[in-house]
Amino acid sequence: MARLAAALLVALCSLCWAAAPVAEALGMNWGTQASHPLPPKAVVQVLRDNGIKKVKLFDTDSAAMSSLAGSGIEVMVAIPNNMLADLAADAGKAKDWVKRHVKRYDFDGGVTIKYVAVGNEPFLESYNGSFIKVTFPALQNIQNALNNAGVGDRIKATVPLNADVYNSPASHPVPSAGRFRSDISGLMTDIVKFLAKNNAPFTVNIYPFLSLYLNDNFPLDYAFFDGGATPVNDNGVLYTNVFDANFDTLVAALKAVGNGDMPVIVGEVGWPTDGDKHAKASYAERFYAGLLKRLAANTGTPARPNQYIEVYLFGLVDEDMKSVAPGNFERHWGILRYDGQPKYAMDLAGQGRNAMLVPAKGVKYLPKTWCALNPNARDLGKLGANIDYACTFADCTPLGYGSTCNGMDTAGNASYAFNAYYQVQNQKDDACDFQGLALPTEKDPSTATCNFTIQIQAGAAALHGRSAGAAAAAAVLLALLQLLALR
Repeated sequence: MARLAAALLVALCSLCWAAAPVAEALGMNWGTQASHPLPPKAVVQVLRDNGIKKVKLFDTDSAAMSSLAGSGIEVMVAIPNNMLADLAADAGKAKDWVKRHVKRYDFDGGVTIKYVAVGNEPFLESYNGSFIKVTFPALQNIQNALNNAGVGDRIKATVPLNADVYNSPASHPVPSAGRFRSDISGLMTDIVKFLAKNNAPFTVNIYPFLSLYLNDNFPLDYAFFDGGATPVNDNGVLYTNVFDANFDTLVAALKAVGNGDMPVIVGEVGWPTDGDKHAKASYAERFYAGLLKRLAANTGTPARPNQYIEVYLFGLVDEDMKSVAPGNFERHWGILRYDGQPKYAMDLAGQGRNAMLVPAKGVKYLPKTWCALNPNARDLGKLGANIDYACTFADCTPLGYGSTCNGMDTAGNASYAFNAYYQVQNQKDDACDFQGLALPTEKDPSTATCNFTIQIQAGAAALHGRSAGAAAAAAVLLALLQLLALR
């Protein structure tokens, strides 16, 4: 009797734990640039299992959208930058896009679309002005198309922008002096006024990690929220972290163009776990613990205290095919590993508990076979070229300086590269040869700090969907009935 009661209590508590409230302001970015992406239904189940009610996409992939249908999760769909020119030039194409990618899913039991992201950071200075002339017209055409379709009152177009669209002058580097970047000041003013006219939010991506990455003299503690940094004094207002300072610089820039009260969405914020000396799990855990606590408490920022801020974490799962042009860390932003397993403790409710995220269910892996340097290989003169080849088509970023697999010997580096390629190629026999330099092995070459991946089977995550929750509830009910019968 006591044992059954204890089992019932454990089962009930496990359900309560899974249903713990997530900060209402919290959303998640779902990127898909992976060689073996988790199936969309498995991703949606992960979102549901962790109580995440908002998701931001980078396109309108039909499989993702179909999987989100009926989930109740609010969605920000996206238009890639390479489509902006066409949508800017032809209002008819904007209407067609809204019909095919919004109206198609907009029905009872369909996808709860709340925003359309028009482009992604189109004004980055590294784009050399490629999207300067087309972003605003595309935004106008899409919002007008939403309005014409009868959904513009509840679905708003916005432009996710990098935080480099605003700054404070070098002569007065404080948040209250924030203004839009001089080369796009007029354009940004027009965009802000259009957003305001349509009751749409301003969307910005803020990355405290990049402050560290781009400046060796940046104070480490100022990237976090736990109060260890020397404050920045802005006319008596003290800023103890770069997130608040960055956000309020934007608020000042909005105020300067007459829209200081405009709603602001943080479209991306996060911390990577590999690919740089500052990209590590311990820092990510520290960063998110502080951020989530603040979101749960609606702390706001000095310029907007005690206010709800809608925030989308970047990102949900690691993406081993992302461009590494910005840095090797680009493939390691996930709060989950490539296989949907959590990397570190993370309490999405912001209560400071030592909680782990609910992992992806039913993930199936390729056989436990790795590819490693052939110990009997003789012609090692070809080793460098073969490593380069493997790393061209697979992710070798963990081998870089400051990364988890840095510091191994030549054999270790070669084995890691060969195995990465072998896994991307689904362990095909001819993918582990490299001119006789490699051999398959069933002995795991992983070290204490460096994991040699076994990839997941493509599309092979078992999809329990709602049945998993129903089965758990049924088990609890059965236990309860058994307990009552013993009375």
